[in-house]
Amino acid sequence: MTDRTGKIKKTIMCLGQPSWRIQSGHVEAFVTQMGAFLAPVRFRLGRRTVQPYAVAPWAEEKVAGSLGGMLRGLRGDFLCLPFGGNSTPYRGEKHPPHGETSRGIWTWESVQRNGGASTLNLSFRTQIRPGRVDRSITVREGQTVLYCRDVVSGMSGPISPGHHAMLKFPDEPGSGRISTSPVYRAQVFPGLFENPEEGGYSSLRPGAGFTRLDRCPAMDGSFADLSRYPARRGFEDLVMLSHRAADDFSWSAVAFPKERYVWFALKDPRVLASTVLWMSNGGRHYPPWNGRHVNVMGIEDVTAYFHYGLAESVRAHPLRPGNIPTVFRLNKRVPLVVNYIMAVAEIPRGFGRVRTIRRGASSVFLVSDERRVVEVPLDSGFLYGRA
Repeated sequence: MTDRTGKIKKTIMCLGQPSWRIQSGHVEAFVTQMGAFLAPVRFRLGRRTVQPYAVAPWAEEKVAGSLGGMLRGLRGDFLCLPFGGNSTPYRGEKHPPHGETSRGIWTWESVQRNGGASTLNLSFRTQIRPGRVDRSITVREGQTVLYCRDVVSGMSGPISPGHHAMLKFPDEPGSGRISTSPVYRAQVFPGLFENPEEGGYSSLRPGAGFTRLDRCPAMDGSFADLSRYPARRGFEDLVMLSHRAADDFSWSAVAFPKERYVWFALKDPRVLASTVLWMSNGGRHYPPWNGRHVNVMGIEDVTAYFHYGLAESVRAHPLRPGNIPTVFRLNKRVPLVVNYIMAVAEIPRGFGRVRTIRRGASSVFLVSDERRVVEVPLDSGFLYGRA
């Protein structure tokens, strides 16, 4: 079905949400009309497929229709603008949790095909702070890669952008090995992340700083290992890792040795300065979570002050003396471009945690602790605007 301008309106119902599909020989991805959530995504690795992204357990239940905002279609990766709860208004702007972009109806613009690449183009008009967001998701033949570009235009003032990828881990303790590029600062959420009086529980010590993922202070005086997940069943926890803007690029990775594949994300730390890890393992017992949202980790690349919201990210806070940016200052004449790459790759036996990722001319090289190397065809130049 097309409208008078020739734009295709037809969507496909996928896991409870009207969605558009984009695909290549190695990737099949669905993007929801509401919120532009990217999931499910099927990556073909040889003769098998893997689906790393989480979809909320209530996606196809009747309760989903009664939920407001992003919870209705919660899944995969999505753009937050501004990132965070946004419970405090900013200069008269009362943004919903993770912004209008995560709950509004997006407009289909086009699908472009060029030189083995297919790009889905969407747009969204914001109302609370009037402007426009253009979102493009590209898949390329011969690659198990998602190239995401979000362009924010027509706005001025501070904003906290963020990508909100959520992975579903196999139901086995420690099945995933988490690692990131070198971290400048790491800290547990400084406030009360979950309130037991409301049926929510956390295990990490609020505000605690740490230098190693495998040694994070817990409430009971012990140390939690955040480098292996699932862990700490019955708890919800959140930490933030900040990267140096001078680094060429930053990355996060989750290796699944038993399943023989790895998921990873690449970003420009000058645009997305920090990575929030949200460990959701059955610690919320209020609706619609009801203790059943388990084995999920959000790997959320942001420029924000934890997940408080825009007002708190603008104010003076402990990260400011460390020169860790938590907002962008938008200019109506200069669009903000957020380029982001997510990918999967098959790994050999004996490949454990990703130790480092190196850039090549037309690929990246994943190096494990065991010095095993996996080459992944990928255009890392996309991060800096070279399509």
